[in-house]
Amino acid sequence: MTTYIPKINTIPYDVFASPSASILLPIALGSAVGYSTRPKETKETYRAMKQPPLRPPPYVFGPAWTMLYGLMGYAAHRAVTRAALPPLSYSLSVSAGDLQVLYSAQLGLNLAWMPLFFGLRRPALALADIVSLIGLNSYLTYLYFGIDNVAGWCMVPYLAWLGFATYLNTGVGYLNNWDISESTLATRKALGKDR
Repeated sequence: MTTYIPKINTIPYDVFASPSASILLPIALGSAVGYSTRPKETKETYRAMKQPPLRPPPYVFGPAWTMLYGLMGYAAHRAVTRAALPPLSYSLSVSAGDLQVLYSAQLGLNLAWMPLFFGLRRPALALADIVSLIGLNSYLTYLYFGIDNVAGWCMVPYLAWLGFATYLNTGVGYLNNWDISESTLATRKALGKDR
């Protein structure tokens, strides 16, 4: 299978070549984005929104994402370094550079979700972002399985969580009429209609 994947600036190969760097990079970037959206305000916004059933408490997200970022980083390490070997060692014809582009793009989409949802308070844009993220990661997982089963399986919890996050994003958007602006949430809270 050959695919055209445009060459863009990506995370350098040296990051993927090091298991610890590959694991720590998404954890560090995800943590930086999380803290840049002001965690206290994010928790208050989360509590003020009407929520769909099965929503987890806010304290679940930090540990869950730390684990998922670590798994995605390790998967990328395994797949990219394996793809850099001669093609006889795996079943798909995909280059390490192509995987770097796809991984970098999915990480960018991932990191954009929180500022879209909690920063700009645009659940519809965040939903478009996460749907794109699921599509890209589904393809990336398919490629990883063709290169290294461990890498593919490391992506499965991430895909499952993205599916759940899409449900939550859609539920919050729908239940809040796709408006989670500060003024709307403050008005709802003042009127006692926050749940």
